[in-house]
Amino acid sequence: MAEHLSQSELDYPFKLLEYFNGFRVSKVIFSACELGVFDLLLASPEPLSAAAVARELSASVDGVERLLDALVGIEILEVETKEGTAVYSSTDVASLYLARGSAKSLHDMIVYQSQTIYPLWNNMVDAVREGKNQNEKTFGLPSADIFKAIYRSEEEMLKFMGLMNSSWVLDGHDIVTAFDLSGFQTVVDLGGCTGALAREMAAAYPSSSVTVFDLPQVVETAQKHFSQEDDTVAFQTGDFFDGEVPAADLYVLARIIHDWPEEKCVTLLKKIYETCNPGGGVLLVEAMLFENRRGPIMAQIFSLNMLVQAEGRERPPSEYTRLLKASGFLNVQVCRTGKSYDAILATR
Repeated sequence: MAEHLSQSELDYPFKLLEYFNGFRVSKVIFSACELGVFDLLLASPEPLSAAAVARELSASVDGVERLLDALVGIEILEVETKEGTAVYSSTDVASLYLARGSAKSLHDMIVYQSQTIYPLWNNMVDAVREGKNQNEKTFGLPSADIFKAIYRSEEEMLKFMGLMNSSWVLDGHDIVTAFDLSGFQTVVDLGGCTGALAREMAAAYPSSSVTVFDLPQVVETAQKHFSQEDDTVAFQTGDFFDGEVPAADLYVLARIIHDWPEEKCVTLLKKIYETCNPGGGVLLVEAMLFENRRGPIMAQIFSLNMLVQAEGRERPPSEYTRLLKASGFLNVQVCRTGKSYDAILATR
């Protein structure tokens, strides 16, 4: 590795120190979201002082001032001085992505990262040593049933569903338009959670009928907390591992295959192959590794997360192609979106 570093980096490890402190930067953003800093600043008609923010959030002025200054340092907030007092306001990026009320808010994703992923990653050393997830050590729940850990309470289910909803509000359109899917008249999103990706599919292909298929408790929660007026998608309950899946032209598996070991993936894909209508197919949505596994770094990080939280991994295109062909699918196309998630379309 040393030959790739500049002499200045060898003399003083700026980049390494930046990486070392990465978790602290994450926690600055996480903490501000959980406290409601961005919601408060977005709602305010004028910039606020640290004292005003502290008063509204029932927090210490000293702590709030340090937090706000760190957010300015990482260019999430802006600061100016008025009549000798520093006052703070949100950047456009903070207003768009970090405030809870924004249409593109990632607030739920951030809360899940802070309250669920962060504690799991504290046990990464054990995950690497043992080669298995750390749900038992982190949450006191058996490692064998990963969704019993993820859905361990209604509150935790809502956090996870908020994470998934945020993901598809951000990346959904790029995913559903990665290929021309207009030829598929009936679409079933298996494990479609809140319906966010299914709604993107329905918006892009209004002549297609789109159904979310998920566990009964997930569907109930989705319809209670994430429903929309004049919803364009239908919901159906079931278990795609233990029961039958409805017939369709296209099945969507978004961030599903990466949860599981290979044999379980092939079992599910074979079931889909046998059930899908003639000429039908499956759309996989995953963060794909490069073939040599040397990147992208986000996919490598996601793969470590599968180690610490689930039973699967992120894979390069050739592995997804092999899994699909082992399940009966013949024609496989791959599209890298350039965003967090990529698309693989396979047809019979």
